[in-house]
Amino acid sequence: MSSMFDLSGKVALVTGGSRGLGQGIARALAEAGADVVVAGMARPDETEAMVRAAGRHFVSVTADLSTIEPVGRIVDEAIAGAGRLDILINNAGIIRRADAVDFTEKDWDDVIDVNLKSAFFLAQAVGRRFIAQGGGKIINIASMLSFQGGIRVPSYAASKSGIAGITRLLASEWAGKGVNVNAIAPGYMATDNTEQLRADPQRSRDILARIPAGRWGESADLGGAAVFLASAASDYMHGAIIPVDGGWLAR
Repeated sequence: MSSMFDLSGKVALVTGGSRGLGQGIARALAEAGADVVVAGMARPDETEAMVRAAGRHFVSVTADLSTIEPVGRIVDEAIAGAGRLDILINNAGIIRRADAVDFTEKDWDDVIDVNLKSAFFLAQAVGRRFIAQGGGKIINIASMLSFQGGIRVPSYAASKSGIAGITRLLASEWAGKGVNVNAIAPGYMATDNTEQLRADPQRSRDILARIPAGRWGESADLGGAAVFLASAASDYMHGAIIPVDGGWLAR
């Protein structure tokens, strides 16, 4: 059974993998045997150390995903540095918080550009490669707000609903071509994006009271789901959105 989850000989590209959820996923993939390419603006020194400690090859690609300009270069540099590409983790994301009546066009566009537009066009570029080589795994990072409305995060909710939509669309188009497209929907995780919420004692208490597991999620909590969706164990899964949320959606 363990061989079904073995990623030896595979190469994974993780966007936004220098910290937070992307870092936890990169580490888990490396520990399962994959070499890792991280794309983003921040220096991924800590992630690199984790990947190399697992005995895997590491490549860093500097890219600003607020535009789609670097998409082709990211794919080219990933393949040049690691030799091949088998897995894409579309993880890079940002958030802006304000009441809907006060939300600005800039905060709308900034979030949509990173979270949805760049994710789609990177999946498109990688998908072309995967179709040509006869297979590959694309894992989008969705959210509970792919299922719910949330409050004070209009563009984030729209982007994550969009991620769910393009996950299903790409799965429908590419399943017959050997490409698996699925998503993970994290719950309330202890990351930079939730720092404001965790710093608000009342809001944090309200959130924890709703989570059956009784705690904020950690980046490592996504590792198992990522390895599963990246491995042969999920070969017949297409268009699934898997919540990893401590039971939030179940309550």
